[in-house]
Amino acid sequence: MPTYEYETIPSDPTAKPRRFEVFQRMMDDPLQIDPESGDPVRKIITGGIGLKLPGLKRSTVVDKKSAAATACGCVTGRPHRH
Repeated sequence: MPTYEYETIPSDPTAKPRRFEVFQRMMDDPLQIDPESGDPVRKIITGGIGLKLPGLKRSTVVDKKSAAATACGCVTGRPHRH
């Protein structure tokens, strides 16, 4: 289950909001009130984990006649010979 972050909306503008996390299913409705204080809450959008995986560079030239260049491992453009 994903973890969602919420923040209370204090009635006093000088009060600091309280942030807390809740485990919820994705299909559950967002919380409307803080389970501890009863104050109204809003869901906070936070950043996730960013992954950058190595891949082909723009300058990489692929030999399309190579068996490694196709998903099936077969060679395109010429008949297969043993």
